[in-house]
Amino acid sequence: MIVLKATQDKILSVLQSVAGIVERRHTLPILANVLIRKTGSVLQLTTSDLEIQIRMMVETDGDVGNFTTTVGARKLIDILRTMPSDQTVSLKSSQNKLILKGGKSRFTLQSLPAEDFPLVQEAANFGSSFSVPQKTLKELLHQVSFAMAVHDIRYYLNGILFVAEGNQLSLVATDGHRLAFSSATLDVDVPRQEVILPRKTVLEMQRLLSEKEGALEMQFAGNQAKFTFDDMEFVTKLVEGKFPDYNRVIPKNHKNTITMGRTALLATLQRTAILTSEKFKGVRLNLEPGVLRVSSSNAEQEEAVDELEIDYSGDAIEIGFNVTYLIDALTNMDQDMVQVDLADSNSSALITIPDNATFKYVVMPMRI
Repeated sequence: MIVLKATQDKILSVLQSVAGIVERRHTLPILANVLIRKTGSVLQLTTSDLEIQIRMMVETDGDVGNFTTTVGARKLIDILRTMPSDQTVSLKSSQNKLILKGGKSRFTLQSLPAEDFPLVQEAANFGSSFSVPQKTLKELLHQVSFAMAVHDIRYYLNGILFVAEGNQLSLVATDGHRLAFSSATLDVDVPRQEVILPRKTVLEMQRLLSEKEGALEMQFAGNQAKFTFDDMEFVTKLVEGKFPDYNRVIPKNHKNTITMGRTALLATLQRTAILTSEKFKGVRLNLEPGVLRVSSSNAEQEEAVDELEIDYSGDAIEIGFNVTYLIDALTNMDQDMVQVDLADSNSSALITIPDNATFKYVVMPMRI
């Protein structure tokens, strides 16, 4: 008896949505599988890596009948990709096998018992839920995620701080050398909640969120977060630890301010970055009334110098930066103009969007 029928594109899109967290090699072989549960005409696919769990549902055709099994996620994706998108595919579970048919093709895959699949134990009490448009959260993540640490022993830096309070949702990321802050206004007031989402969760959410205005519901518990959107439920463990006080890091009252075209500054930095040393990536910024001079050099005694005419009448400042940090910030903004606030050659720079307090980027200076 065939118990599930659907078009290839329908099954494949759901499968690709949930399979991003599946590790090819894991100490538990079953975690390379997707949990397939069919109840009536509803197909539910679930994946887990013990810290993140993604579940998605889709309506299907076919005989009414229920089955639950697990099968290799990547293998199933690879097979479905080779089939035409409008082809009807059938799935049938039989003993410890899953039989997939499409057109004149037939595949018999090894399956593992569904009862052995380690589902994430969801928190009993999630806090009050609040919603934000998917597009808004996707933009917030995009504006700060590049500043997350990678494999830092200060594990709380390998992720993003979410702070919801009143009608504000703020996201903060830092690797200790730079900090990115972005915020948006919520439709409702919420009690203060502060959690750290792990790096893998952040990258997966960026992949899954769409540009649509459709709402995303989020809830936080002691050590878990739950996001619900587009027939998907995304549960993740949180990073435990105390995130640095980002308000102390963001400079206040820097007296030297430059406002200039973002693309012109980015192009200048990209040119001078070519002749920086591989290890330090340092560039020197010389700021004088009317002109910004950017220079770099390397161990081969090669040099690059580029100048920008700017509207500036403040102090003369010479300051060094890791050029990658500056380029990352400017690349992840899409505004025409950018504002840079400086105090002196030893203080962090603050990069913002003119007349817009929702985005702040702080970068520490480096000695060159």
